[in-house]
Amino acid sequence: MMPSRPPASSRVRRCLSPLARSLPSAGCLAATLAATFVVLSGAAASAQTILPPGDLMKPQAKQSAPNAAPLPAQKPAAPFFSVAQAAGPQVQAAAANPDGRAPRATVDRVTNYYNSVQSLTGNFTQIDPDGTRRTGDVYMQKPGRVRFEYDAPSPVELIANGQSVAVRDRKLNTQDITPLSQTPLRFLLAERIDLATDPHVAGVFQDDKFISVIIQEQVPMMGTYRLLILFDAKTSALKQWIITDPQGYDTQVTLSNVQVNKKPDPKLFVINFERMLQ
Repeated sequence: MMPSRPPASSRVRRCLSPLARSLPSAGCLAATLAATFVVLSGAAASAQTILPPGDLMKPQAKQSAPNAAPLPAQKPAAPFFSVAQAAGPQVQAAAANPDGRAPRATVDRVTNYYNSVQSLTGNFTQIDPDGTRRTGDVYMQKPGRVRFEYDAPSPVELIANGQSVAVRDRKLNTQDITPLSQTPLRFLLAERIDLATDPHVAGVFQDDKFISVIIQEQVPMMGTYRLLILFDAKTSALKQWIITDPQGYDTQVTLSNVQVNKKPDPKLFVINFERMLQ
């Protein structure tokens, strides 16, 4: 049997305290990961600022985190995002609105593309709030299933089986379980999305590189999380996402070598609730 552990949400609140951020432990890393998808760092750091136009969020003067997402710098006197270029070899992208928001045609294009992707495999690179860089392999099967296998020396792996998210720490011999419905991961793993009508979508924006979707959600007893998803402006492919926790710390995940609609082995998404980790 797994060692008994208090709920992930209670451990996360302790992990996010100033003292815990200055003295991170593996347990805190795993607990934070369970509640915020792939937020593995408890170390203090300046949060990266990624801001939509002024009517959505007021600009804040924050220092960018290392290896920040390649988004345009903010220009107070002009729209935050520029006009998008071609959407593909034979499809011309619709022009952005004056405030940088993507037109409905672009929103529908990204929605339709992501709904057509039912499985995905590839590699990922994760940048923690303190600049720590982690890599590994990712396997996704909609709805609700994903596996993140982190390269050594990280002892952590994350598995979602459609209902729960398990974060296993082989070094500590522990396993944290969080309902999938309580994590930002559920947006990425939904069988179908509608970016035009989902109440959690705070805005969809575009420039010449990315279609950027901002999702915000209030989590009981924890605060507001923000999920920024970046799609390729030309192909609509999922490229990157950034999770901002209630304390303002960002974790960035970038995909590479992606293959879509190549169905992974279903055994990859099995959570063994009784297994003793080795």
